[in-house]
Amino acid sequence: MDITLLSPEAAAGNGTMSPGRVLGAYLAEARSECLRYLRAPGFMLPITLFPGMFYLVFGVLMARSGSADAPRYLLASYASFGVMSPGLFGFGVSLAMERDGGLLTLKRALPMPPGAYLLGKMLMAMAAAGFVVLLLLALSRLAHVALSPGQAAALLATGVLGVLPFCALGMFVGTLIKGQGAPGLLNLIYLPMSFLSGLWFPLPMLPKALQQAAPMWPSFHLDRLALAAVGMRQDALLPHVLVLLGFTVAFLLLAARRLRRFG
Repeated sequence: MDITLLSPEAAAGNGTMSPGRVLGAYLAEARSECLRYLRAPGFMLPITLFPGMFYLVFGVLMARSGSADAPRYLLASYASFGVMSPGLFGFGVSLAMERDGGLLTLKRALPMPPGAYLLGKMLMAMAAAGFVVLLLLALSRLAHVALSPGQAAALLATGVLGVLPFCALGMFVGTLIKGQGAPGLLNLIYLPMSFLSGLWFPLPMLPKALQQAAPMWPSFHLDRLALAAVGMRQDALLPHVLVLLGFTVAFLLLAARRLRRFG
């Protein structure tokens, strides 16, 4: 993610850094971001425990009286719901607050590689998404969901990589709004998008107009991939991957443009 966040003078100076120093700077920034979020339980607990709590209630306890496939279906849906949060809030809220506090201005003045700051946030979001999926996989054992090792690995990979479009969206929102308003705006995006994508209820239960509009949301395409990972769908995966990739690139470019212009 080579996004120019630094001033031209600082970015030019990076050309004299050895590859080892550049790699070390990226790793140091990633480590600092991970430690910062791990020391902030107000961030980590909601994004990891809420999906687990919802799956425990609806996918384990209540689904025992329904279809045998319900726990498997809800595992994929709540995994998609859970991995959206680290991307949206990990990027959006923190970036908005750090812009307000002048941290990005400080980062530009430091002799660090372009993109190291954002790469650290991205790796943290991917790690948090992976933890969410692993937690749901552990809870699925209580519902006797039998997944092969390949299916479990596919769901984990879908979650870890599927957080990236929401990182891009969160990053773009973080460039638009002040820090205090970011959580509210992101919730207005996160919760309706989850509902309209069929993550809380199967799409056939929604009005026909909402079913037809569902493919416009990235969460819909992530859910299709998650369902395929657990063996619930057999349709082509490439269109969903391409939509998510295009969504990621588009919002990443929009966010980078705003950061260059407005900081």
